[in-house]
Amino acid sequence: MGSTIELSSLDKLVSDTLSGDALKEFNRIHYAKKEETRTPRIVRVGVIQHSIAISTDKPITEQRQGIFEKIRYIIETAGDEGVNILCLQEAWSMPFAFCTREKQPWCEFAESVHNGPSSQFLKEFATKYGMVIISPILERDETHGDTIWNTAVVINELGNVIGKHRKNHIPRVGDFNESTYYFEGNTGHPVFETKFGKIAINICYGRHHPLNWLMFGINGAEIVFNPSATVAGLSEHLWGVEARNAAIANSYFTCAINRVGTEIFPNEFTSGDGKSAHREFGHFYGSSYITAPDGTRTPGLSRIRDGLLIAQLDLNLCRQIKDKWGFTMTQRLNLYAESLNNAGKHDFQPQIVKNN
Repeated sequence: MGSTIELSSLDKLVSDTLSGDALKEFNRIHYAKKEETRTPRIVRVGVIQHSIAISTDKPITEQRQGIFEKIRYIIETAGDEGVNILCLQEAWSMPFAFCTREKQPWCEFAESVHNGPSSQFLKEFATKYGMVIISPILERDETHGDTIWNTAVVINELGNVIGKHRKNHIPRVGDFNESTYYFEGNTGHPVFETKFGKIAINICYGRHHPLNWLMFGINGAEIVFNPSATVAGLSEHLWGVEARNAAIANSYFTCAINRVGTEIFPNEFTSGDGKSAHREFGHFYGSSYITAPDGTRTPGLSRIRDGLLIAQLDLNLCRQIKDKWGFTMTQRLNLYAESLNNAGKHDFQPQIVKNN
């Protein structure tokens, strides 16, 4: 493939293009200030995006350890800055190798939720900084026949694993061959009540499904994290829209996290589209950002560099926006529950009024 110069940041493009009153007006519309609150519930949230550390032809243990050493300093920075809840990107401790359809060596990255190397590594920081950490990993479920899952592990500020959530929606598009390795999760839509607030994790492709976002809100989430791995040319035009829309529709905070960089694999693979075989998935474009329930959002991180984004949130804004807009009050769950139940039946007939 020919070399290209990647845009460093969409927000930098705006700031370089606009100035004066035009830039102020853009920022007013897109990054407006939140309302004043009466009794603040302040929580400091951090999200990390990063590239892999060494080439994918190195031994598995070296690849994982390289990532550990790379992000150790980012996690320590988050701790030093007083972050209360920290979320890493999807499958953070490995390359996103599911495009290859190769079982070996990539399945060797799968690990235990409680005692795997990723959890053991992060427990140290959780206890050191009194920080809740969300760790999306490739899970090996030894209790159920060594099954593999795409899982987010929640570690509390005491270093204890308090639970996990498995990815609800698995893509079958382009090089996202994830169903070769794992299927849809079976953990529902759990919300984790932590010291710092009620949090949930909508893993990657689940952001394309509005009902997935909805259920986390129904279960009481105040912050929903969306750890992802998605590439330019496929989803970038949707990236700044979906998590932001979810925050508005469900009156909670959303944190969209995407990995960054281009990962090249030892063996060529095809995309089933008649085009030539290749060794890379595409460019993971980062651009992680955080949105408030009123629709205001932070600028995004870089498209090409590792980064840590920290935002100070007041969780009382969730209720304030519910009072203002009344989305929860007017959502009519019973109406939709009945319609959805009917739509799931084999003899369902769409409610269409025909012009006879």
